[in-house]
Amino acid sequence: MSDNLYTTHTLANGLRMVHVRTHSPVAWCGLAVNAGSRDDGEGQYGLAHFVEHTIFKGTTHRRSWHIINRMESIGGELNAYTTKEHTMVYSVFPAEHLARAVELLADLVCCSTFPHDEIERERDVVLEEADSYRDTPGDAVYDDVEDILFAGSALGHNILGVEEHLRGLGSEHCMNYLKSLYVPDNMVFFVVGNMAPERAFKLAERHMGAMDCPLQRLPREVPPINAPSRHTVDMHLHQAHTVVAMRLPSMYSEERFALSLLNNILGGPGMNSLLNVQLRERRGYVYTVESTISLMSDCGMIQIYMGCDPSDIRSSLRVIDRVTHDLASDCLAERRLDAAKRQYCGQLLLAADSAEWMAMSAGRNMLCHGQVTTLDEMVECITSVTPEQVRHAAEHITLENATILTMQ
Repeated sequence: MSDNLYTTHTLANGLRMVHVRTHSPVAWCGLAVNAGSRDDGEGQYGLAHFVEHTIFKGTTHRRSWHIINRMESIGGELNAYTTKEHTMVYSVFPAEHLARAVELLADLVCCSTFPHDEIERERDVVLEEADSYRDTPGDAVYDDVEDILFAGSALGHNILGVEEHLRGLGSEHCMNYLKSLYVPDNMVFFVVGNMAPERAFKLAERHMGAMDCPLQRLPREVPPINAPSRHTVDMHLHQAHTVVAMRLPSMYSEERFALSLLNNILGGPGMNSLLNVQLRERRGYVYTVESTISLMSDCGMIQIYMGCDPSDIRSSLRVIDRVTHDLASDCLAERRLDAAKRQYCGQLLLAADSAEWMAMSAGRNMLCHGQVTTLDEMVECITSVTPEQVRHAAEHITLENATILTMQ
């Protein structure tokens, strides 16, 4: 299927593909995998992230150095990241080297061997990464509040894992994970660049068309809804880091566009966001405040972060409580909502100017929805949100529903 900008195709083995046409001499391609930390398995917390690291450490055709050098030698990059539900393995490179990138990615997912010595060295790197987050409370507070919000479920553990489990992971665990989840039915191949989509798809078929491993996934269970709670961790810090977290519906909810717009109004990147105006500009309570939403396959969350003096925490929470309560009680005026839509759509337009954003967005959209949502379609969905839909969405984010964690 093609709409000039986006072209999609599915191989006989079930691997879905999407191509995004640009006129840049730089291209992106990668694999979006429907596997993340919630698929680690009991006693193996950190496995998804560990595989993301160690998939670059050796294949039946290449050693670690050859994998690293394959794209960097022509000025490109090879990278990956892991979330709660997804893993992205991708490369950016001069567009004439597309064949090199596709062949390398196929080698990684089809032929990785996870050599023992490389695994042992990389284990220390991953443990150091986990420790670095603990040394940065502004980052750690996000992870820890998620663990509390989703306690008792596969979502209720840090993506980076825990040391006890990481110490026990070996080549066999990584290989089994790869063979179970890095399979055609569970992946999307994406390409962004100035080349014919047919060329990209033929390369993918040549190198990945023979993959035929069946998907082996334990069922994902909807996390239980835990009671609201408040927690404080005394770390003797000069600045307190607080996250207010609430459960939201999933990415498949009809509320998802209203929730996205609401998040942008509340604590998005604009200096005119409600919380920035109320907490920083008018009262000087916080150094920074922002809100982010994460919508997953069966649930979601919003996180409101603020960094402030410990003495201003209670006052700041009262302001957040009032702002969120007002949003849930009364509909925004049409004029005010139209301005918020215009701002958000403008931000989407700027984001879509990035080839990296286009690549990751196309991969995730195909993976989660089976199709790509174009910028025009996104704008149409945002502009159609009504004041009542925003008000209803705000009912999810009152402090009476919140799990609150402070590191101070």
